[in-house]
Amino acid sequence: MTVDQQQRPGPPAPRRRSRRDEILEIAVGLFAARGYHGVSMDDIGSAAGVTGPALYHHFAGKEAMLVAALIPVSEGLLHGGKERVERHPDDAQAALTDLIEFHVEFALANPAVIALHLHELDRLPEEPKRQIRRLQRLYVEEWVGVLAMLRPELEAGEARVLAHSAFGLMNSTPFLGGEVDRRRRAVLLREATVHALIGR
Repeated sequence: MTVDQQQRPGPPAPRRRSRRDEILEIAVGLFAARGYHGVSMDDIGSAAGVTGPALYHHFAGKEAMLVAALIPVSEGLLHGGKERVERHPDDAQAALTDLIEFHVEFALANPAVIALHLHELDRLPEEPKRQIRRLQRLYVEEWVGVLAMLRPELEAGEARVLAHSAFGLMNSTPFLGGEVDRRRRAVLLREATVHALIGR
């Protein structure tokens, strides 16, 4: 081993999940399964093995949990979408393939978050709700820009219709059973999305 190799830092260690992260994941799962009004803070504390005062140390209440669950997801999708488009400045087909793979993997990994977003977004206060919808619009525009390059015959509004239809396909993961293994589900969702967007 050379001196340079000895001094070169290795890859950063993965971030250790905090207790707050664990509690939030449990809350998201309960909200997705029972609905926002079907879950109390006591239910969440019981499932997480946390007493009431300790739970309120992490979150002010259920509303704060919704905000904490949904805003970072929208930020992450926008950041990831931009990153994948920027990887392929001169190849719209490759950019679209990368976007589809990125979103399908997100959807398969986060069905509870998708269910929460579909059914509970309107329970948020106006400001975080506006923030999430703004982030979503910006994410959609990443897809619209790529579609505009691939299909110049489309008007911007038509490209948005197709983008939203693609999200409907990919975000179907909360409703998919386990009879098809995850890898095959990913293939089917990617293929269906490509057909919806470019017809092949």
